[in-house]
Amino acid sequence: MKERIAYQNLPKGLYHAMMSPQNYVDQCGIDLGLLELIRMRVSQINSCAYCMDMHFKEGIEAGESALRLFSVSAWRETPYYSPKEEAVLEFTEKLTRMAEEEHSHDIHEKLDQYFSKEEIANLTLAIIQINSWNRLVRSFGFIPGQYKVQSKTNV
Repeated sequence: MKERIAYQNLPKGLYHAMMSPQNYVDQCGIDLGLLELIRMRVSQINSCAYCMDMHFKEGIEAGESALRLFSVSAWRETPYYSPKEEAVLEFTEKLTRMAEEEHSHDIHEKLDQYFSKEEIANLTLAIIQINSWNRLVRSFGFIPGQYKVQSKTNV
């Protein structure tokens, strides 16, 4: 694979435009483990190897188990996820793959059992945001396997 646009060559405006909603998502109160499961699942669906590498490592750092992170593509077949997490994963898949004739009424009924309207709105933005990153990263050709988790003490 050939990197087409390196991270250090991204236009500053593009990076800042992507980081504004990213910073909001990171600080809006979504459980970090759940957020990494969402990011991992979306990255799997979109075949974004760089983001799968990143979110596997970030998920481990956040305390998520390797088993749950790599099994998230088969969440319906495993006992590792709570009903609340299953509702979020179903929502994640629906938004990521949503066809023009599809709607999300049924999944909102499930989400309403576990989340407030504000939390559902924040989950929606989190799913949209990782989908955006996946598309940028795949277009630019970032090389997977090189991502390093930043120590929380250095941030």
